[in-house]
Amino acid sequence: MDYFSTRGAAERVSSAAAILRGLAADGGLFVPAAFPQVSRADIEALVPLSYEERAVRILRLYLTDYTEAELTGCVQRAYGHTFDDARRAPLRAVGGLSVLELWHGPTSAFKDMALQLLPQLMSAARGKMGEQETVLILVATSGDTGKAALAGFADAPGIQMMVFYPDGGVSPVQRLQMATQEGANVKVVAVRGNFDDAQRGVKEIFSDAATAKTLAAAHTRLSSANSINWGRLAPQIVYYFSAYADLLAEGAVRCGDAVNYAVPTGNFGNILAGFYAKRMGLPVGRLVCASNANNVLTDFLQSGVYDRRRAFYQTISPSMDILVSSNLERLLYHLTEDTRQVAAWMRSLAEKGVYDASGLLPQLREHFWAAFADDAATREEIRSVYERTKYTLDPHTAVAYSAAERYRKETGDARPTAVLSTASPYKFAASVLSALGAAVDADPFAQMAHLRELSGMEIPQGLAGLRAQPVRHTDVCERDEMRAVVLDFAGCAH
Repeated sequence: MDYFSTRGAAERVSSAAAILRGLAADGGLFVPAAFPQVSRADIEALVPLSYEERAVRILRLYLTDYTEAELTGCVQRAYGHTFDDARRAPLRAVGGLSVLELWHGPTSAFKDMALQLLPQLMSAARGKMGEQETVLILVATSGDTGKAALAGFADAPGIQMMVFYPDGGVSPVQRLQMATQEGANVKVVAVRGNFDDAQRGVKEIFSDAATAKTLAAAHTRLSSANSINWGRLAPQIVYYFSAYADLLAEGAVRCGDAVNYAVPTGNFGNILAGFYAKRMGLPVGRLVCASNANNVLTDFLQSGVYDRRRAFYQTISPSMDILVSSNLERLLYHLTEDTRQVAAWMRSLAEKGVYDASGLLPQLREHFWAAFADDAATREEIRSVYERTKYTLDPHTAVAYSAAERYRKETGDARPTAVLSTASPYKFAASVLSALGAAVDADPFAQMAHLRELSGMEIPQGLAGLRAQPVRHTDVCERDEMRAVVLDFAGCAH
């Protein structure tokens, strides 16, 4: 399988090269040259398999330059010992919907589903490509990606990692998870501003020729662990197939019946993986795109106009506090197959803050439905679901659950629906307790203990153990200082 940029199809690279590079040279995102097809028989064959076996079946269709033995090894190392549920991504019936719990990995967030695997794929790619240079991975995070990436890449040979997050824009637990990270090859820096400031700073570093030249002199090259990296997106396709196989096993659907998926959405990678699964042949009905008060995607999917020129809100679902959804660029390419048009839209977004793709509305509406929930509605959803079912939602999952219920009510579509649950409620204990009308202690560990009393859920070990870990990362910088911080970490004079 070849890969090329969303902004120009002339250069073709292997999956290993796409994963190592992260971002194409022209600033575009790598996309596969075709969607491999999966038959109903192939889907039924997934039912008796473990999650790891399902992952190999799906990933081998895209990562064709990896051998099956290499993929099996990567997958086993990623999921074999670090998850607290043998099913890896269990499906639970909650109030007439299915909740797909994607947070049983070491950092209690769905990002583990990809970021436990990406380091394995990248290390294998280094060997396959004969890479001798140090790979410096830059990540901008709105909360969960940072810790998941740090946990995956800590002390990985031949790799360094820097994580930038918005100062004051993540939950106290998310900040502690990153600030206490061990590893001689990692550094965490807060950026004064919001997530989009951090993400824009990282993108500018990637596209700066002078930075690349300086790093090259130090035998270092940049890569990414954000969902702009194909090695992040591909593993996310797997859990759509896995959830469908579990619904088949339960007898909730017959093979060929369409299932809707409701997805809390920020950078658009999680829901885009569902679009890939649909294009491969998985019976996906509607992809319900759920946003918080930063509802730029809701407006886009309803109007076809993407306009980031709006107020930015810090919400109780901070991992979705994003106004520039990078992975949307991949969808634009797949709907148009026109790299020039995609490049023009991205220039318009960078220069004017807006682009008009309203000609795509019929296609967008064929696959997607969009809604948003502000903080008040999110709290109400947490409270309502808990009172009805005793199940505890985190604020991001609550946004998606709310959108799924609204979609059913407004459209009458009663097909089975899976709500993607992207984080343990313990990562946002204060917000969940507040939504449930409980007292909120200032200490995040006291908050977790109180939430355990209410929910009956065990506190994930990775979160409970944060109290005893020393803070190792305290640096803060301005957005225009990010380049210098990166070069200092890489040991470059500048």
